[in-house]
Amino acid sequence: MPEPDKINIKEKVRRLPHRPGVYLMKDRIGQTIYVGKAKDLKKRVSTYFQASRKLMVAQPKVRAMIDLIRDFETILVHSEAEALLLEGQLIKKYKPRYNTDFTDDKRFLLVRVDPRETLPRFRLTRNRTDSNSRYYGPFAHSGHLRKTLAELRRKFGILLSDAKPLDLGDGRWRLYDDARAEIYDHANEITEADYQQRLEAACDFLDGKAREWIAELKNSMQQAANDRAYEKAASLRDMVQALERTVSRTRKFERNRLGTHNHLQVVKRIRKKLNLSATPNYMECFDISHISGSFCVASMVAFKDGKPDRKNYRRFKIKSFVGNDDFRAMEEVVGRRYRRLHQEGKAFPDLIVIDGGAGQVTAALKAFLGQGLEPPELIGLAKRNETVIFSDGREPLNLPHHDPALRLLQHIRDEAHHFANSFNAELRSKRLRESILDDFSGLGTQRKQQLIHHFGSIEKLKAAQIEELVQIEGIGKVTAERLIKFLNSNID
Repeated sequence: MPEPDKINIKEKVRRLPHRPGVYLMKDRIGQTIYVGKAKDLKKRVSTYFQASRKLMVAQPKVRAMIDLIRDFETILVHSEAEALLLEGQLIKKYKPRYNTDFTDDKRFLLVRVDPRETLPRFRLTRNRTDSNSRYYGPFAHSGHLRKTLAELRRKFGILLSDAKPLDLGDGRWRLYDDARAEIYDHANEITEADYQQRLEAACDFLDGKAREWIAELKNSMQQAANDRAYEKAASLRDMVQALERTVSRTRKFERNRLGTHNHLQVVKRIRKKLNLSATPNYMECFDISHISGSFCVASMVAFKDGKPDRKNYRRFKIKSFVGNDDFRAMEEVVGRRYRRLHQEGKAFPDLIVIDGGAGQVTAALKAFLGQGLEPPELIGLAKRNETVIFSDGREPLNLPHHDPALRLLQHIRDEAHHFANSFNAELRSKRLRESILDDFSGLGTQRKQQLIHHFGSIEKLKAAQIEELVQIEGIGKVTAERLIKFLNSNID
């Protein structure tokens, strides 16, 4: 007659779903002795309890394990890739004596991007060793991940770990000095601002925004098949499969027992650690950027539920003064932002983060008080020691270096910093291009400004026809012809 626990096991097996997941086999005292993964839990787990199973198993070790099983536990997941990741994590956690594949503590691959580099590269790593870098992953399929990074380089023109860009000394960089410069579809000589745009696009993809790209590749694949370009279609099919498996990449598990944190948990942790009056589900962060007082600009980034809300990012040109004064600039942009929200009847964020120390925080607070507005929770994050500065006069706070709350605040602050710097670089690049008119004789300062204002950019001015130019007051046909010839000779 079957043992009672065997009867219970068979009943549990009958109730299992035909879904992917992980199973934990347990002995009579409840200890986990084996962890496995399955595309179909019901089919896989049932094989352990079939009468013929033991006779078919050649390894004595496996037969011994089956004899010891008295119970099992299952965890449902969304995909085989996710099951693979979870299997590895659970094996490391429980160290079951009948598992051998993961006992070498092998970790899955991550993609690391260090924003402190002038031209950040995309590197592969197995460990999170640097709290200032951005990490994407983990990825369960290393081969597919490498294919995806190679395609990212072609699609977006970013640098991988093997690149050695050359500083050309005029604000421009040459990415490659070998044959790859001719292979890839992007300009090989670019500015930091240009590269920053490529970087953000590639990071957005790794952050999960790949559906449009995959759809585009699928359309190309179908078109290639229709054209009977079967080799090309097969190559595109392989790339689509690689991308889809990489993007499906094992959702981050929100299980506390696996030591993970989701974004909402971290947002709640910020409230607790900073002793805020409410959970900061919506945060905005400001940063100022200038080069020795020139091209002074500001940025504001928004985070919703701990994630970037890029559609609500904002850029500001400083209007109230010219020069180098971070405090005045901060007061101006914070005042402009929340005066507008107040006038439009829109809610303020739950938390404002300022990139800077006590001086910048005071300036931001002054922007509210000067307009008679009640400020929301407001803090600064000073870079030197990553110190949190409170606007309400509380003692500054230093969170532990690896605290998830600090890491999210750093992410927000760094995002604002990068956004401000890219805007600054764009303005400098635009100004340098517009300054070429200074070398054209016969135009005064006012007329030059009038041309740029009318056409919007030096590129549009270059593309203008003589008939369009002569419509500008003070520009005759001879001057218009000379100007077009000059621009075509001096601008690529």
